Amino acid sequence: MDYDKFCSQILDVDPKIRFATVFDEWSVKVGGGMREGIASLLSERTSKELVNLSTLDWKSRKEMAQWLGKTKYTLAEYDKVKRFSFYLGDDYLLLVSTEKDCDTNLIVDQVIKLYHKN
Repeated sequence: MDYDKFCSQILDVDPKIRFATVFDEWSVKVGGGMREGIASLLSERTSKELVNLSTLDWKSRKEMAQWLGKTKYTLAEYDKVKRFSFYLGDDYLLLVSTEKDCDTNLIVDQVIKLYHKN
């Protein structure tokens, strides 16, 4: 899959999407990034730490899959943004950040649809 193209398509879904990036199981970026013209709320160091924590969370959810089934996505809502983690099979993690007032159902439905399309 072309992850840069995939993330670009995600950014096109809604102007309230700030960030869409795919990482591998080692927290290495494989595609995507911040929407042009949007400033990150996190420092580069803090951003890397958040990716590492998201990867650890992803790995722990894989352990629960034998009882609950595979996780499709998780959502965290903060005072300033919403942050989605989408689990792309066993090897890749998609992180999406949006403005707090985005339509959660639209984001989830469209990202899943784009993933299956690509």
